[in-house]
Amino acid sequence: MPYTEEEGGILNNFAREPKMYKAEPPTGSEKRNYAIFGALAAVLVAAVVAVAAFAS
Repeated sequence: MPYTEEEGGILNNFAREPKMYKAEPPTGSEKRNYAIFGALAAVLVAAVVAVAAFAS
């Protein structure tokens, strides 16, 4: 376990750092799916707002 010792004899323990990796850019089909899910979410929010407006 990695640790450092300070002047007064105090030990500081540090967690192990995870392995780093680069993120992959989204593919064309993933971008399309993001756009579809975004549109569906917008429609759902608009429907909830409409129901709330009609109910009040």
